[in-house]
Amino acid sequence: MLVFGFLLLCSIKTKGETKVNCSMIGKPEYALLSKDGDIIIGGAFSIHSKINLEMFVTSLLLCYQFYSVNIYDLCNRFNFTMIFAIEEINSKASLLPNISIGYQIFDSCGSTLASMRSSMALINGQELTAEHICSGKTAISHFATCACLSNRKQFPSFFRTIPSDFYQSRALAQLVKHFRWTWVGAVRSDNDYGNNGMATFVEVAEREGVCIEYSEAISRTNSKEKIAKVVEVIKKGTAKVLVAFLAQGEMDVLLEEIIRQNVTGLQWVGSESWITARYLATKIVSKVLGGAVGFTISKSKIPGLREFLLKVNPSQNPSNALLREFWEMAFGCHLFPTISSKTEHEKFCNGSENLSNMSNEFTDVSELRISNNVYKAVYAIAYALHNTLACKTSNAVIKGRPLCCFECLRCPSGEISNSAECIKCPLEHWSNENHSMCVLKKVEFLSFEENMGILLTAFSLTGVSLTIAVALMFYHFIDTPLVKASNAELSFLLLFSLSLCFLCSLTFIGQPTEWSCMLRHTAFGITFALCMSCVLARTIAVVMAFKATVPGTSVPQCTLPLQRVSVFCCTFFQVIICTLWLVLAPPIPYKNITHSLDTIILECDLGSAIGFWAVLGYIGLLSVLCFVLAFLARKLPDNFNEAKFITFSLLLIFCAVWITFIPAYVSSPGKFTVAVEIFAILASSFGLLFCIFTPKCYIILLKPEQNTRKHIMGKTHNKSQ
Repeated sequence: MLVFGFLLLCSIKTKGETKVNCSMIGKPEYALLSKDGDIIIGGAFSIHSKINLEMFVTSLLLCYQFYSVNIYDLCNRFNFTMIFAIEEINSKASLLPNISIGYQIFDSCGSTLASMRSSMALINGQELTAEHICSGKTAISHFATCACLSNRKQFPSFFRTIPSDFYQSRALAQLVKHFRWTWVGAVRSDNDYGNNGMATFVEVAEREGVCIEYSEAISRTNSKEKIAKVVEVIKKGTAKVLVAFLAQGEMDVLLEEIIRQNVTGLQWVGSESWITARYLATKIVSKVLGGAVGFTISKSKIPGLREFLLKVNPSQNPSNALLREFWEMAFGCHLFPTISSKTEHEKFCNGSENLSNMSNEFTDVSELRISNNVYKAVYAIAYALHNTLACKTSNAVIKGRPLCCFECLRCPSGEISNSAECIKCPLEHWSNENHSMCVLKKVEFLSFEENMGILLTAFSLTGVSLTIAVALMFYHFIDTPLVKASNAELSFLLLFSLSLCFLCSLTFIGQPTEWSCMLRHTAFGITFALCMSCVLARTIAVVMAFKATVPGTSVPQCTLPLQRVSVFCCTFFQVIICTLWLVLAPPIPYKNITHSLDTIILECDLGSAIGFWAVLGYIGLLSVLCFVLAFLARKLPDNFNEAKFITFSLLLIFCAVWITFIPAYVSSPGKFTVAVEIFAILASSFGLLFCIFTPKCYIILLKPEQNTRKHIMGKTHNKSQ
C-alpha cells in the first residue's frame, strides 16, 4: 500500500533556526494537478503502474502503463476527492477563514522511487536553489496499512486515516480458525505491506493450530515467468484455502495468470486491499473468486461528491495531460489527432460526452471506503492548520516561548487538560496525578487479600474451630450429668447454628456479586435467628425445670417437643421475612461513586431497607425475649443456673455490640461498613459461645469432680429444704 498519501506543508519560523542554502539535484518534478493557495496541501496517488528508468537517467521521471481501467478510474477518484474536500473547506467561513488552500497532486506510479521524488518536490518546491529552513514535514496516509509504520521512534511524523494491519492480520487468522481451515496456502505482495502482514498472520495462525503449506511472494513488476511459477505452486498444492495478502496491483497480475492456467476450486481469504473491489465481480473472475471472504474498512457517504465528480471535464484545464488522458480512456476517443495513427481511423471526442452516462469506478460513490480516508485526511490537515493559526493569533501564548506554548494552570481534581481547557473525566474515571489523562477510578471492596480481610477471615475460622471443638467435647462427654442436664439436643443445635454464624461472615468478604449480596444478609439473618431460637428454648427449659416442677424430679415430658416447636417456629418466621425480602426487593451489587470522588466503592445495595431492618428487628425481638426470661430466672440455684450466663451474654452482645453497631454502620465509609457488620456478627457469636459454654467446658475439663448429679442437684435440695 502507499506510504505517502499527503504531506502537510506548513513551516513556521522560530528564533534559533539555522538557514541552509539548498540546491536541487537534477530536474524539478511537476504536479499533475495543481492550484495556488495561501497554504498548499500535497498529494501522491498511484495513477500509473510503471516508470521509464531510461528517462530517469536524464533526471526526468516518466510514468507510463496503466493499471486496469478500473484501478485507473479509482485512483483518479482519489485525486478529485482530495480536490473536492479542499474546495469544500475553502467555501466554509468557520474553517480557516480568510485563508485559501491550494494543492499539488503527483503520480507516485506505485513506486518507492517515484514516491520519494514526489515527496521531495512537495518539500523543496520547483526552484533550483532556495534559502530553506530545515524542518520536518508530516505525512498523513489514506492507504498505508503496514503495521511497521506505527513505530513512533522510526516514523514520528507519520499519521494515517486507515487502520493498521496489526489488527487485520490477527483477524484473518481468527477467521481461518473459525471455519476450521487448518491447512492453507499463502501468497503475499513482496513489499512491506505484504511481508509484514503475512508474517503476523503466520505467527498467529500457527499459534491457533493452522498449518501453512506454502507462502509465496510476488510483485506486479515480476516477469510473467515468475508469476507463472507462483501459480504452479498454488496449483500443485493440496491446500484448498488460499490466504492472499495482496495489494490490488499484485492481485491483478496473479488473477490474470490464475485464469490463464484455469485454477479453480480455491477458497480465497483476502486482505482489505482487494476483497471489496467491485471490478473483480465480473462473470469470468467470479468463477475463480466466488465465495471469497475477508475484512474491510467501513464504508461511508460523502454528500456532494458525486455531483462534483460528474462536473469533471477537460475544458476545466485544456492543457492538463491527466484530464485529457482520463477523458480519452473513459470514452474511448481522442481529443486531438495523434501522429502515430491514421487520422481516418481515429475516433474523436465530439463534446457530447457526459460522465453521468457512464458507470465506472470513478462515478460510483455507493461504497466509499478509501475515498473517505482521503476526505478525512484533508480535513485532518485543515483542522490542524486551523488550530495552529488560532494559536498564532491567541493572546491562551507566552512571550519569548515557542508558538502554542501556554501558561498552564492545574485542572481541578477529576479533570484533565487538553492544552486549551480542562475537560471533566467520565463518570467512572478520574484524572491521573499530572491531569494528562483520565484513568479508571480505584475500585474498593473488602477483599480476602488485604490485611483487614485476612484478619476477619482468621477470626471467623477460629470461631468455627472452637465451636467444633466444643461440640466434639460435648459428644465425648455426652453421658455425663452436666451434658445431660444442659439439654444435649439443644446444645448441639446451638453449636451448629453458631458455626453457621461464624461462616456466614465470610460471605461479606470479596467482590460483591448478585448471589453473594442475596446470601450474605439472608444467611446471617436466618442463622442468627436459629441461634437465638435455641437460646430462647434453653431459657424456657431452665425456667420450666425449676419453676414448674417439684425439686429433684425430672423435666416434664412435654418440654422436649415444646422446645423443638419453638425453635422451628421462631426460625421459620425469619425465613418468611427473608423470602419476602428476596422476592420483592433483593440486595444487588452496586457501584457507589458518590461517597468518594476518586474511588468506586463496590457494595451491596440493600434493595429494601425495610427488609434489612425487619431481619435485624426480629433478631432483636428474640434477644429481648431471651433476656426477659433469663432475668426472671436469675435466682435459680447456683449449680445449674444458665440464666445468669445467658443474661450476661445478651447484655454483652446487644448493649456493647449491636447498639453501637447501628451508628457505626451508618457512618462508616466503603469497605469499613462491611467490616463493622462482620465485627458485630463475630462478636455476637463469640459472646454466646464463651458465655454459655465456657463454664461447662471448665467443669468438664478442669473440675471433673463437680460433673456429678449429686453436685449439680445438691444445692437445689438444700435450698428447697
